[in-house]
Amino acid sequence: MSKPFSSQRLKELADSQNAENKQFFKKLKRIKPEFLDKLFHEAHKEEFENFDCTTCANCCKTISPIITFHDVERMAKGLREKPSAIVEKYLEMDTDGDYVFCTAPCPFLQPDNLCMIYDYRPKACREYPHTDRKRMHQILSITLKNVEICPVVYGVIERIKSKSPFNTVNVKGTK
Repeated sequence: MSKPFSSQRLKELADSQNAENKQFFKKLKRIKPEFLDKLFHEAHKEEFENFDCTTCANCCKTISPIITFHDVERMAKGLREKPSAIVEKYLEMDTDGDYVFCTAPCPFLQPDNLCMIYDYRPKACREYPHTDRKRMHQILSITLKNVEICPVVYGVIERIKSKSPFNTVNVKGTK
């Protein structure tokens, strides 16, 4: 397993490549959705072959997922508390009207970077960093932001940028 960049180093790298990545993401938006998904899924698989999220947990330390009603119910069942108690103890409403954790780092992140509620964590946590989902074209703006948070996302984007078949996308994969 590879050791991730420090969160500070990752942010510096992402910031230094921000203009380049913005231009790159404009190109990604022109790729056929099925081809874009394939690019991301292959890079995602390759990145996770050598990465253990518990060596980093930067997502848990810096951002909060959107917490749905189903997430609250699942967490309540796992913690053996009422959903209202979960909301009262751990959640707040953000400016978009969504529930999010009221603290950062996540209140369930343990010192060893393991999740205290792993088996009943929110759906957004289960799916993070979202680079293996279908219809990647729908979340490219979030993915661009995640480049500075998640070493896997940074690696996925770097892999896609470096792939020689990607250089022929204008012929094969554009709309």
